Amino acid sequence: MTSPSAIQLRATGLVAGYRRSTVVHGVDVALRAGCVTALIGPNGSGKSTLLRSMADLHSPSDGRVELGDGTPVSDLSGRDLATRLTLLSQSRSVPGGVSVREVVEYGRHPHRARWSGSDPDGHEVVDRVMAMCGVDELAGRPVDALSGGQLQRVWLASCLAQDTAVLLLDEPTTFLDLRYQVELLDTVRDLADHHGIAVGVVLHDLDQAAAIADEIVLLVDGRVDAAGTPAEVLTSERLSAAYGIRVDVAVDPATGHVRTRAVARHHTRATTSKENP
Repeated sequence: MTSPSAIQLRATGLVAGYRRSTVVHGVDVALRAGCVTALIGPNGSGKSTLLRSMADLHSPSDGRVELGDGTPVSDLSGRDLATRLTLLSQSRSVPGGVSVREVVEYGRHPHRARWSGSDPDGHEVVDRVMAMCGVDELAGRPVDALSGGQLQRVWLASCLAQDTAVLLLDEPTTFLDLRYQVELLDTVRDLADHHGIAVGVVLHDLDQAAAIADEIVLLVDGRVDAAGTPAEVLTSERLSAAYGIRVDVAVDPATGHVRTRAVARHHTRATTSKENP
C-alpha cells in the first residue's frame, strides 16, 4: 500500500470557469493516498468545476493539475489517465439494452490489452466491486429498469472497477436512501483505510463530511475559505458566514465527530414561543 503521506493528485493555482465567467480562483488542493478529502461549500462555490478540472474533464485557464509523480494530467492519453484516476460525476446518460454487469465491466476498459482485449483480473475485480456496492444481485437486470439509487450504486461499481489510485466523487449520495448513503460512505472510508486510495468527494451534508473526511476544504465564491481537519474547518462562525445562515456546531459525545445544525427562522420562533408562553 502506498504511504498515507504520498500525494496522488494535486491542483496548484487552479483557475477555471465557463466562457467569460471564472468559477474557481487560484485554488490549491492535494489528495493524499489513504486519505479522504471532502469539498464543501454553498451552491455555485466551484466544487464540481474544481473536481472536473482535476479529472481533466474541464480545461482550466490557469494553474496546474498533476499526479503525485509530477506528470500533468493533460499530458496523458484518456486511456492512461483512466488507469490512474476515476470520477463519479453527478449525472451520466443511461445506456439502453445493457445489463448491470456490462455497465460495471465498462470500468475495466482501460486495463484491457489493446489488441487482444484480454483482462485476466477483470472478472474477479468486477465480482468484488459489485458485491461491495450491493448490486451483485442485480447483475442480469437492464440498467434502464433501475431506480435512481440502484443506478447510482452501479455507476460507483463501474468506477471502482477501474481500480485506480485516485477516486473523485461528485455528490455520490444523491438519489440514495439513508441505508445506502451510510453504506456508500463506509465503502469510501474502507477504500482509503484498507486500499490506500486517495479520495476527493463533493458533499453537501456537512455531518457526512465530518464523519468520513480526514481533511475538509471549504470553498466560498470559488476560493478556499478554509482547509484542515473537520474540527478546524467546521466552526459555527465560519459556516454561518459561508452559508448565510446561523449554523450551530457541537461534538457528538458518542462518536467524537463534529455535528452541525442550521437554525431556521421557524425553529427559532418555536423555541422562543416555548420559552415565553
